[in-house]
Amino acid sequence: MDSRREVEESSTAPILESKRTRSNGKGKSIDGDHSPPHAATVVTTKATPLQKGGMKKGIAILDFILRLGAIGAALGAAVIMGTNEQILPFFTQFLQFHAQWDDFPMFKFFVVANGAAAGFLILSLPFSIVCIVRPLAAGPRFLLVIVDLVLMALVVAAASSAAAVVYLAHNGESRCKLECHLSAVH
Repeated sequence: MDSRREVEESSTAPILESKRTRSNGKGKSIDGDHSPPHAATVVTTKATPLQKGGMKKGIAILDFILRLGAIGAALGAAVIMGTNEQILPFFTQFLQFHAQWDDFPMFKFFVVANGAAAGFLILSLPFSIVCIVRPLAAGPRFLLVIVDLVLMALVVAAASSAAAVVYLAHNGESRCKLECHLSAVH
C-alpha cells in the first residue's frame, strides 16, 4: 500500500524534465498543457569551433607596432645624418675643415640605406594590417619576412661601413695614417 501512495505522490509532483522541440518549433507538452511556448530555444549537440589565430593576431599587432618604431628609427637616423655638418679646426682657428656626410661614400650609403629602409617599411604597413585582419594568411607574412631580412642586411651593411670609417677617424691605423685612407676615398 505504501508503494501505491508513492506513485500517487510522484504523479502529482512537478516534472523537471526539459521539453524537446521539433523542427517546426512546437513542443510536446508533458502535462497536457497545449499553450504555445514563450520562446523557442534551440539546443544543439554540435561543438562550435573556436576561433583560431588569437595568438597570431596578437603577434601581428606587435609586428605592426614594432614596424612603426623601426620607421621612426630609420627615418630619424637618415635625417640626423643627412643634416649633420661638423667644423673641425686643424692647427689654428683660421684653418678649419668642414666635414659633411656627403664627403664620404660610406656615409652616403648609410643615409640612402636608412632612407630606403624607412620607405619600404612605410610601404609594408598595409601588408602588416592584412596580417592583423587575417591572422591565418601565410602569403603576406612570408613577404614581410623576406623584405625585412633584405632591409636588415642593407642597414647592417651601411651601419658597419659607416662605423668602420668613424673608427679609423678616431683611432687611425697602426701601419698607415688616416690621411692615407682619406686620400684613397676621394
